Amino acid sequence: MSEVATILLAAGRGTRFGAAPKLLAHLDGRPLVRRAAEAALAAGPRPVVVVLGAHADAVRTALAGLDLVFVRNDAYADGLSTSLKAGLAALPPGCDAAIVMLGDMPLVGAPLIDRLAEAFAAADGAPSSVVPVHEGRRGNPVLLNLRRLGASLATLTGDRGAGPLLAGRPDVLEIAGDPASALDIDTPEALATLAPSASSLRA
Repeated sequence: MSEVATILLAAGRGTRFGAAPKLLAHLDGRPLVRRAAEAALAAGPRPVVVVLGAHADAVRTALAGLDLVFVRNDAYADGLSTSLKAGLAALPPGCDAAIVMLGDMPLVGAPLIDRLAEAFAAADGAPSSVVPVHEGRRGNPVLLNLRRLGASLATLTGDRGAGPLLAGRPDVLEIAGDPASALDIDTPEALATLAPSASSLRA
């Protein structure tokens, strides 16, 4: 069985959201980042590594009591790539793959996370990644095969994740996504459009 972990990226400043920290904004009475962490913990892959950066102390407080591994990225202002690499560096030796989650996608649920891991384990050959696709577009979270992509991931710079590395690769495994895999929150207005019943969209 492949060893798969989860990395939750929660270091960004979320500048488009305004002065208040985006990941601490509430939906259905819980901070966005806590909803994401609880979804990760409800799924199978372990450990769940949370990368902190901007508002690190407040985000850690919002996640109090959860079985998480925390790593701090002091270079978070240099872009998403630094947080991804910090999370990868905190994984245990021998980890085959990591599911990378974003802290501002509050409707992603445990079943989707588990389906990524299950698809990776069941695939003929070892895909470089497993990505959810909804209405023809790739979304998140994404599973990354560290044995195939590790060297390339180490070269990432700036405010980008693994997307450019996966574009055009023939060994990317696509699975069915859902509306949650395509929904991230960038502004207070986007958050306000989610009704209290939005959690029913988790899949």
